[in-house]
Amino acid sequence: MDSLIGKLTTRLHEHWSEPIASPAQSTPIVMRSYRCQCGRPVFFPNSQCLACETPLGYEVHKGHMIPLEPGRETGTWRRFGGGGKSPAYRRCSNFESAAGCNWLVPVASLMPDDDGLCVACKLNRTIPDQDDERNRELWGKIELAKRRLVSSLIALGLPVLSKESADPEHGLCFDFLRVKAGEPPIMTGHLRGVITLNIEEADDTIREQIRASLREPYRTLLGHFRHEVGHYYWDRLLWNTRWLAPFRALFGDERMDYPGALKKHYEHGPPEDWQKRFVSSYASTHPWEDWAESWAHYLHMVDTLDTSLSFGLDAGNVELGYEPYTLDDVWWPQAQNAEEFLGFINSWIRITGVMNELARSMGQPDFYPFALPRAAVSKLHFIHSVVQDARV
Repeated sequence: MDSLIGKLTTRLHEHWSEPIASPAQSTPIVMRSYRCQCGRPVFFPNSQCLACETPLGYEVHKGHMIPLEPGRETGTWRRFGGGGKSPAYRRCSNFESAAGCNWLVPVASLMPDDDGLCVACKLNRTIPDQDDERNRELWGKIELAKRRLVSSLIALGLPVLSKESADPEHGLCFDFLRVKAGEPPIMTGHLRGVITLNIEEADDTIREQIRASLREPYRTLLGHFRHEVGHYYWDRLLWNTRWLAPFRALFGDERMDYPGALKKHYEHGPPEDWQKRFVSSYASTHPWEDWAESWAHYLHMVDTLDTSLSFGLDAGNVELGYEPYTLDDVWWPQAQNAEEFLGFINSWIRITGVMNELARSMGQPDFYPFALPRAAVSKLHFIHSVVQDARV
């Protein structure tokens, strides 16, 4: 099956003047640039056009923000100007909540006892106490980042099913918690399909303090989601599959002492040569963390390139002076997707060079404060191959 990266590579080839690796046709990608029926630009979080006040909603399976008009039945909506053939939708039940969810739920998919939640909100198992105003503020930020994550996962064709309502054995769910006075701290992490997130990570000041104390170059809500969901997909896509042996050959044996590895990392730091072998210092802790950090980077790359292309960003005339990666740097040079991936990774280096310069022009830290060693590129190609194989 054609891949998302193939489509990205094709569009990069079309938009940028410098040729890249051979493009391949693919399934449609998720656009991040949308327009209202009035022609004005609208954006992923919007639920109403600020120009003409037309209601908006996000249709996740089509990957598009659509303008709405009232449907035939009270409380339903359809695409603006779509006529009788347009499917009917309801807004997610969390639309009026602090989550402010702007996603749509097809009426045809609703069951008599359905809670009316969209595919992203159905993943919630625990939300913070809504009687607390601060909790509502933090939860709203968390849900926006989570919707961005889920839209990308679905676009990649990965399985996204609720552990609570659809797939108790293999599904995914989230616990969003906030520590109370006198209680032990809440640790963000993953266990058997349950991702726990300390909602105070949505407080920019607190998150920056944690980032500085851990000497991390980058720490965001979306980054947390992408990292932790990487652990979930390791369990889902690699464990007891044909991918496990090549994973161990490339990342290392995950059966090594995990608590001991974490203790060593926090007491002594990463190995001196970590920059030659890993995508981040934390990735050097243990093969599981190497996978999760590399997985998060893969999602960063896909969504960022998708967004840049959606807005017509052209980096073709920028002189970066970098040495492009070659087939010798990918995991399996003979793979059918190797050329496609190579074009993708080289395009990523170019676009992040441009974005770093834009950030510096504003006196801000680098947009992408990482360097990709060739060993990390091989791991990213491996993840790309796993994702392609898992498309549903």
